[in-house]
Amino acid sequence: MKRLILTLALVLGIAAAASAQNYAVVNSEKIFKSIESYNTAISELDKLANDYQAEVDKKFEEVENLYNAYMERRDQLNAASQQANEQRILELEEEATKYQESIFGTDGTLMKKRLEMIQPIQKSVFAAIEKYAQQKGFDMIIDISQNATMLYYSPKADHTQAIIDMLKQ
Repeated sequence: MKRLILTLALVLGIAAAASAQNYAVVNSEKIFKSIESYNTAISELDKLANDYQAEVDKKFEEVENLYNAYMERRDQLNAASQQANEQRILELEEEATKYQESIFGTDGTLMKKRLEMIQPIQKSVFAAIEKYAQQKGFDMIIDISQNATMLYYSPKADHTQAIIDMLKQ
């Protein structure tokens, strides 16, 4: 309930501020999808992520196979051999987990590649939005692409296509 009241207060605050300001709305997702280099980068990143995921899956499959083989013959092993096998399985699982984190973690290979490929495009789009706002005298640009609190906007306030056209010049 508190969250709903806070969200409603935020929406009303933005609406009150927006009514006193000259504002526009844009759909950044639509802008990004209109840029061929962005679509190419996303496709490359998706392919790279799938390739990395296959490698991670292979490492975890090795751990699972080793575990299953151990479980089949565990009763035949002495305590020292059981402990050694269990330790080896845990080490391989830890290695697989670390590898997965090195690829998919916040500082992982995939995130670094994503920043390398997407960040220049983002900077270009954000610079175009800022330039457009300054040229048209807008005090505020609101992104409607994933804003769950945007309940209504007038289509005449949507300047997405104008920014797409500006980027293509």
